[in-house]
Amino acid sequence: MARRQFLTFLVTAPILTVGAQWAAPGTSPRASAQPGAPGIPSNPEVGQIVDIGDLFITVGLPTALILVIEVVPDGRIRFELPRAELGQGISTATAMIVADELDVPVDQVDVRLAAAKPELLFNQFTGSSNTIRSLWHPLRAVASVVRARLVAAAAARLLVLPTDLRTENGRVLARDGRSLGYGELSAGAASPSLADVTARPKTSHHTVGTPTRRQDARAMVTGELAYTLDIDVPGAKPVMVRRPPTINGSPEWFDEATARQQPGVIDVAMIPTGVAIMAETFGEALDATRAFDVTWRPGTIDGLSDPDIRARLRGAVPPYDDPALSSGSLASGVLDAEYDFAFASHAPLEPNTAIADVRPDRAEIWSALQSPIITREHIALELGLPLDKVIVHVTQAGGSFGRRLFYDGALEAARISRAMGKPVKLMWSRIDDMRHGRARPASHHRLRARLGTSAVNAFHHRAGFVETDFRHGLGEILTAAYTQLPVVGNPVFGQTLFHLTQFTPYEVGAKTHELFEIPLRMPTGSWRGVYSGNTRGCEEMFIDEIAQHLGRDPVEYRRAIIKDHRVRDVLDTVAREGNWGRDMPPGFGQGVGVHEEYRSAIAVLVEIDARDRRKPRVTKAVIAVDVGKTINPLGLEAQMQGGLSDAIATTLSAGLHIVDGLPLEGSYSQYHYPRQGDSPPDVTVHILESGDDPGGAGELGVPASVGAVANAYARATGTRPRSFPINFDIDFEPFPR
Repeated sequence: MARRQFLTFLVTAPILTVGAQWAAPGTSPRASAQPGAPGIPSNPEVGQIVDIGDLFITVGLPTALILVIEVVPDGRIRFELPRAELGQGISTATAMIVADELDVPVDQVDVRLAAAKPELLFNQFTGSSNTIRSLWHPLRAVASVVRARLVAAAAARLLVLPTDLRTENGRVLARDGRSLGYGELSAGAASPSLADVTARPKTSHHTVGTPTRRQDARAMVTGELAYTLDIDVPGAKPVMVRRPPTINGSPEWFDEATARQQPGVIDVAMIPTGVAIMAETFGEALDATRAFDVTWRPGTIDGLSDPDIRARLRGAVPPYDDPALSSGSLASGVLDAEYDFAFASHAPLEPNTAIADVRPDRAEIWSALQSPIITREHIALELGLPLDKVIVHVTQAGGSFGRRLFYDGALEAARISRAMGKPVKLMWSRIDDMRHGRARPASHHRLRARLGTSAVNAFHHRAGFVETDFRHGLGEILTAAYTQLPVVGNPVFGQTLFHLTQFTPYEVGAKTHELFEIPLRMPTGSWRGVYSGNTRGCEEMFIDEIAQHLGRDPVEYRRAIIKDHRVRDVLDTVAREGNWGRDMPPGFGQGVGVHEEYRSAIAVLVEIDARDRRKPRVTKAVIAVDVGKTINPLGLEAQMQGGLSDAIATTLSAGLHIVDGLPLEGSYSQYHYPRQGDSPPDVTVHILESGDDPGGAGELGVPASVGAVANAYARATGTRPRSFPINFDIDFEPFPR
């Protein structure tokens, strides 16, 4: 029946060797530096040779070509995307790639999110700005097979050679004017007799590289786009959870009788993370969570507050061997600086949500998940079910920024459904999401530069972080189990990821990067990048200080010591287009930052109005970005604007205060993310292209923007900030614990 209705072509082992050859360009070495760059040459760092995206592509090669494209009878194309759509626009970008290969309009391609597929191994993990990088060659390869089979089917029908046919607008055309639509050809194209057709990806592109509006934009703004809680699962009722007053606390006893007496309450259950309340509406469930007494067991950081955590971080980062120098001082050719960053909430617009229907012999889960395979494995383990009895559906997400790498909500919903014996619709409140959700770890940084008369002889960076949780497993349950072993923690993964992602794009003599983590049991997670926002952000601030001590202009100095011409090109672009160095009134300033990661390069120039130091505002931003090959310029521009907004937030105003074992912030009114009136009214994005393969973009925009905003603030105020966010007062009344 399937062959009569549509073509489903699943590419597996027989052409993996070809796939490996097609994927190889994505792991090619970086462009070499232009010769004659002043500055003392630096040792190569791991991330400059092979980055985390290269690693993901390499380990994913065995299953990279397990992709499903369908041609249905009406001629529409369906692609099953084995990644999570989090708002970053990958559904539109992959639709564009498929449309180009099949010669159809992009609006003729329907993209659906794939359910968890264990056979994909590492190829259903969404993260590290790697979706387009990892799918670019495999998706084109599979789509080209579909196109070749359609052409072969048409040749058999029209009694001509395949070389006498061409494709256009969803049809196969013969030289004599006859044509057949893809829908008419789907059954014939599925015939085994066409198995030996020759397929080659296209070398020219009509859709890729063209500014294209998001396919889901209208549905998004009209409310038609279906998120997790919009899915209608029979019998599933609203559930919310009464949570502990400290991080990782757990319930010991609760007043069940009072809880059951609340209006609208259907059922209650005590679970490891709190007390779950099912009610007729979410409002009734939320009200009920506040109406009964609970006795709580201790949390994992009870009594700890920001000063305690900062002290532990500073203690974890060893000072340099030379005599201690005050921050920012210059003596004996040594320049030191220290920087602190607060915890930051992911704060996606959609909080944690999940639907679960757990029965004695099976389970079905719906949630927005970046690592659905590991989610499925852990839920099966938790429920004691065979893996093939657990189905995990990946749903559209209302934002993530790294939050949905973890399956906290899906696992909690499964526990509640099992305890109550009925399907559930779980929603975390905004307070829950900010106080008990994942956060970017706080960090402390010690930087040192050894200066010669006109250049840097050595550059050292020691970064101390609260341990980042990697128990999403990167797609493999054994990895996740290892990181949960007592004492061991995740040092291997932390160190590996740190060195795969952190490097300085400058010639500054001998370079070292070192990571020191403190093992606090807190719900942490990668936030729009793993370590780069803080680590590379403060390095860009330090480069400004070095330039000042050497008597050099910050842009001119960067330009002289940059290794890669792509980084130099984006810097030149923002300096030119942003009119770097122009006269500015008192209290205003310009700042610049650059960053290289994910085989991409970016430079950011901002202007800031800091006449009121308590309420500074970025008034203008010029961004230049080179991701090699751009799939959708509009999508890339949006990613850069989003990275800028996040950087403005965490540099100037947004962070989490930890007081007695719990964040104080519980809403957007308290977590000071910039509003429309705080955002720069003038933002331009310039896109440069330097290659045939796309690099990563989703997390690229943050580090350079962090450096640019902080440097602009320093120039506007004459004061170099050392602690971020710069304005971090508790100017609100915290919600009750």
